[in-house]
Amino acid sequence: MSLFKRRRFPVTIILLCVRWYCKYGISYRDLAEMMQERGVAVDPSTIFRWVQRYAPEIEKRIRLYQGPRSGSWRVDETYVCVAGKWKYLFRAVDKHGRLIAFMLSDRRNTNAAYRFLRKAIRAMSHYPPSSITTDKLASYPRAILRLQSEGLLSKDVKQRTSKYLNNIIEADHGALKRVICPTRGFQTMKTAVATLTGFEIMRMIRRGHCIGRGRRATGEIRLVNRLFGLAAQAAR
Repeated sequence: MSLFKRRRFPVTIILLCVRWYCKYGISYRDLAEMMQERGVAVDPSTIFRWVQRYAPEIEKRIRLYQGPRSGSWRVDETYVCVAGKWKYLFRAVDKHGRLIAFMLSDRRNTNAAYRFLRKAIRAMSHYPPSSITTDKLASYPRAILRLQSEGLLSKDVKQRTSKYLNNIIEADHGALKRVICPTRGFQTMKTAVATLTGFEIMRMIRRGHCIGRGRRATGEIRLVNRLFGLAAQAAR
C-alpha cells in the first residue's frame, strides 16, 4: 500500500499501535514496552509518528461508516493544555452521545464558535440539526444567527441553554480527559489536533457508533482493517 510505503513494520503492527494508543490512554513509552513483550521492538518516537500520520487518516476513512445522528445536538467546550497553555476544545454530540464534530481553538469567541458550528454542519450535511443546546456562552447565539443569515443553517433550528440537557457532553468531556491525561499535554497545536482526532475516533468506534462495527474488540479490529483494505487479513 502506497500509504505505508517505506515503513519497516507490517501494516497490521502499525494499525495495532495507533489503535491501542488512541483507545487506552497510555504513554508512548508504555506502549513500546507492551509491544516489546509481544516480540516487536519499536521506539516510542516511531509510534508517535504513526499516530500523527495515521490517526487523521482513520478519521477521514471512517466518515462513510458514521451512520445517522440525531438532530438534537449538545455543544460545549473543554480545556486542553498545548505547549504549557490552555486551549479550547469545542465538541458536539447528539442526544445519544454520538460524536458530531470537534475542533481545537486558541480562542473561545464568536469566530471560533462560528467556525466550529460550520464544521459540524458540513460534517453532518445529511443529518442537519433541529436544535442546538449550548452553555451560556454568548458567542453561540451570535454564531448561530450568522450561520442562519448565510443560509448554512435552517432558521427553524432552536438554540437552547440547558445545563441539564448538556450533562451528556460534560460527562463525555471527563471520559475523554482520562484518555488525554497520560499524554501530559501536547507540544504543538498540529500534534494535538492529530492525537485528539485519534482519541475521538477510537472512542466513537469503541462505543459502537459506526456502521459495520461488530460486537467486542474483534469487530473494532475488522472495521479499522477494512478501512485500509485489510478485511481479508482481519478475517483470518
